[in-house]
Amino acid sequence: METILKIESLYKNFGLVKAVKNVSLEIKKGNVYGILGPNGSGKSTTLGIVLNVVNKTSGSYSWFGGQMETHEALKKVGAIIERPNFYPYMTAEQNLQLVCKIKGTDYSKITEKLEIVGLLDRKDSKFRTFSLGMKQRLAIASALLNDPEILILDEPTNGLDPQGIRQIRDIIKVIAAQGTTILLASHLLDEVEKVCSHVLVLRKGEILYSGTVDGMNSHDGFFELLADNLQELKSALAQHPSIEKIEEEEGRIIAYPKTQLNASELNKFLFERNITLSHLVKRKHSLEEQFLELTNNK
Repeated sequence: METILKIESLYKNFGLVKAVKNVSLEIKKGNVYGILGPNGSGKSTTLGIVLNVVNKTSGSYSWFGGQMETHEALKKVGAIIERPNFYPYMTAEQNLQLVCKIKGTDYSKITEKLEIVGLLDRKDSKFRTFSLGMKQRLAIASALLNDPEILILDEPTNGLDPQGIRQIRDIIKVIAAQGTTILLASHLLDEVEKVCSHVLVLRKGEILYSGTVDGMNSHDGFFELLADNLQELKSALAQHPSIEKIEEEEGRIIAYPKTQLNASELNKFLFERNITLSHLVKRKHSLEEQFLELTNNK
């Protein structure tokens, strides 16, 4: 699979503040990547560096396998890293025509992109009459005019109401389904979980997790157990070589394995020690629980 962007050991210091510390990421064609982290985690700085608007302190990045200079590569990139900035007294179509002139793109793309973002019926409306959500959708249309191979979005749903957030998410899914690679920075877990295939979790500029969204919580399940004698149950669980931690919570035992362990194996182990379970469920942490555990404990 073709590599769109490769970041290696990236650092950025602002005086004594280390905004980005040893960040590496490889973005493959056709996937939707999320950079997830609280405010001040280094998301926007990382995007600014690869878009050539922030100077890196050290490390490297290359676009499209390093086959072209950054300024040439960025012609194949669409990006929104600030609030939409269009002329208020010009219509949506007129604003996009201006962008086409700057990008050297044919006007014929305008109708197609306005349709993708659901604004074709408002093409003759002045920008100043648009809601914040509509302004953001017009910005996405603008970023798509040159048919970019990758679309970069920095906090695309910031400040939007629930309807506006859903519209942006649906548009991102449509664009991704058409084969465009997407890199999305967000502090919203729900956003990343619903639209991204891969996630990079940052905190204070450092990587806490990098991989698939599913992989972030697939490896870290836990068991809920119940038996007549909880003390005997806890004692037996403590003897299992794969059980790392045992807690009692609301009358149930929570057991955390340190290696892969399925429910039937655990049930057999306990039954052999004369413990009959009345309740045994294996659960997975939600992405939110994983994220909070990552960002709070490091």
